[in-house]
Amino acid sequence: MQIKPYLLVTALFAPPLAAQDQPLSAIDWLEVQRTAPPFTQVIPVPPGKPVAQSATVPDVDVQPLDAPDLGGVGLLPGSVTGLPPSLWRGSRESDLLTAIDALHSRKPAVPALDSLLHTLLLAEADLAADSNGEAFLKRRLQMLFDHGLVAPAEAMVERVSDLTPGLFEQAFDLALLTGSDSHLCQMLNETPRLSTDLPTRIWCATRAGEYPLAMTIYQTGAALGQLSGVDEELLLRFLDPEYSESTTPLRPPVRPTPLQFRLFEAIGEALPTTPLPLPFAVVELSGDAGWRAQLQAAERLARAGAIDGNQLLGVYTDQRRAASGGIWDRVEALQRFETALETGDAETISSALEQVWPHMRTGGLLVPFSNLFAARIADLPLSPRARRIAGIAGLLSDSYEDAARGLASGDDAALSFLAQIALGRSPDIIASEVPHAGALKTAWSSAPKAPGDMADLPSQDRLGEALLKIIARFETGAQGNDADVAEALQALRAFGLEDTARRAALQLAILDMEGARR
Repeated sequence: MQIKPYLLVTALFAPPLAAQDQPLSAIDWLEVQRTAPPFTQVIPVPPGKPVAQSATVPDVDVQPLDAPDLGGVGLLPGSVTGLPPSLWRGSRESDLLTAIDALHSRKPAVPALDSLLHTLLLAEADLAADSNGEAFLKRRLQMLFDHGLVAPAEAMVERVSDLTPGLFEQAFDLALLTGSDSHLCQMLNETPRLSTDLPTRIWCATRAGEYPLAMTIYQTGAALGQLSGVDEELLLRFLDPEYSESTTPLRPPVRPTPLQFRLFEAIGEALPTTPLPLPFAVVELSGDAGWRAQLQAAERLARAGAIDGNQLLGVYTDQRRAASGGIWDRVEALQRFETALETGDAETISSALEQVWPHMRTGGLLVPFSNLFAARIADLPLSPRARRIAGIAGLLSDSYEDAARGLASGDDAALSFLAQIALGRSPDIIASEVPHAGALKTAWSSAPKAPGDMADLPSQDRLGEALLKIIARFETGAQGNDADVAEALQALRAFGLEDTARRAALQLAILDMEGARR
């Protein structure tokens, strides 16, 4: 299957994990082993008699030499992530599935760990020893889908050379939301074993222009009671436009499937995506349903780390606001701030920054905003209040170390404390204004050491399992258990993820301090 050039994937992630301050090469699995002998002697064996037992042509499986195993399919190679190919190799598949399931109820507490989780899910790596691959791949795809990374998940499943019925179902849901389902429908029409789902078969038959076949499948399914009440009525309206026009609008289900969503759209009763799960927000990025819907979708996806700040900014600045209140006030504040930056006037910029910051905080968008603008305001002669906002934005941005050098010895105790963390140092004192300050100080007060239940996992080729557990433990700590925060940060540092640890610590403290953590 063709891999689509999704530019979105490259914007989702922080710099390669191998480029962090304490490189991943500090861990044994990345050290180059050069102990293999220079050559191996091959002893020839006399060939046996070429006697065949049958004239039957055997089945031959064909696969590219460099194709990854099913469960190891990914978009990001180790050269990009810095993660070893043995990421999952030593783990039991049941343990990995349990660790991923735990994160469905414990979404990463901060964007830095969102990024780490997404990197793990998209990484190419070897299978767990006891895995056939499909269950693990399906669980990874489901997590990406739930986090709104629809296009990357679709690109990943397209790397599978032979879809099973279970993977076809996931691929079809993804394709319905991106509007690229025609190829999968062609596959299903040619290979009906891929799906026994009647609504899917009916949809794909109509895509091929086989309306009599679609109606036959519908009538048979309805007569045998094989369609749910919603699907039966929805498909009838889809297949019979005259009937659809003569009836009242259909009440939509609370959680429609992607196919139900598209069917409502096809009968002229398109559903708003705002009350629907996050993946449906992807549909609105095209702007076809209006700018407000596009804005709401972009904000939801940016908060989840599914799109980057530049894509959010593009939507924010596409038009002029059409009303006031809520999201429109955020749009106006951001546009005014951008205009102020163009003037170069420090007083105008200070005023605009003081106004836009609370709006970004209310929208849960402080980290994307900081990544967009912190570097541009870092050296400006701003007002005292605006200067403090600029310092906080700098610590939340990708350039947090540069920002920290100018704040570490300042008079603001909170910013000085956070700047020390940003530089990888243990602060001299605990700033009472900073949430989780004790845990952050503890995490950098000694040489990093992973807790006992995780320390040996990387050496057992179970690094991926360990990182999933760290993300879950950090989330538990963020809810009030500072000991778990300290342990999670220490483990990240011990495993070579110093940059991730610093970002997570800064984001947790600042977003809680600002009352802006989701």
